[in-house]
Amino acid sequence: MEPANRQGVAQAIRGALLTPDPFAKVMAARALARDWRAGKLVSAFDVTMPDRPARPDRPELLRPAQMPRRRKGGSMQTRIALWHALAHIEFVAIDLALDMAGRFGGEMGADFVADFLAVAADEAMHFAILDRKLRVMGSHYGALPAHDGLWEAAEETRHDVAARLAVVPMVLEARGLDVTPATLERVRASGDERGARILTRILDDEIRHVAIGTRHFIDACERRGKVPQDFWKTLVKTHFRGTLKAPFNDSARLSAGLSRDFYEAIAC
Repeated sequence: MEPANRQGVAQAIRGALLTPDPFAKVMAARALARDWRAGKLVSAFDVTMPDRPARPDRPELLRPAQMPRRRKGGSMQTRIALWHALAHIEFVAIDLALDMAGRFGGEMGADFVADFLAVAADEAMHFAILDRKLRVMGSHYGALPAHDGLWEAAEETRHDVAARLAVVPMVLEARGLDVTPATLERVRASGDERGARILTRILDDEIRHVAIGTRHFIDACERRGKVPQDFWKTLVKTHFRGTLKAPFNDSARLSAGLSRDFYEAIAC
């Protein structure tokens, strides 16, 4: 029998999701991963996850079509906009990973929970580094508006772990593998070597995150007797509202277990 004073993991995850303050959420995500590894949380999934996580008052959240167009060039304002957008992606990614563990962990098992709590801790670390970068530049997270489209993928796939895995790690995070190298080179070319190191660290971690998602997706397919590549295409066509656009970082994707036979046939 589990000791009565130990908190259930789903209850702890729900608490983190309903924490609006960014830095309190960072600390909660990191503590969750540590406590799960240390056996301090009961494997209990007796509470539901919120439909939406709590959000701070700032940034103002806009529909993607309402977002100001980011200017090209090397001005401080343009550079701040880039780093703010990256910080927002990582902030939402904390909640995406937490929701994955809390919503589907009872179905998928302890290794799944451990993996996605570790992902949440990574995303929390990424966010903290990016906000620190913004502060060095004289800004902070929340200073600019951000788009509210990232959580739509969670809402669309809240009913099915295979759909969530197909869309979030294997589409959205995989897209980060495609676009980050070019951003990294632009940052390095501007003389921002610290920024380049930050992006290199994030890229390395995101390859591992996509690999985690791909591995658990394949496991879910095996449980259902599905061919992973075929089932992935079906789920993406059904639940992803965007398009898969080339060019792809095929080498990084392959390192994550996401071979071209998953995405080539439905790419634009």
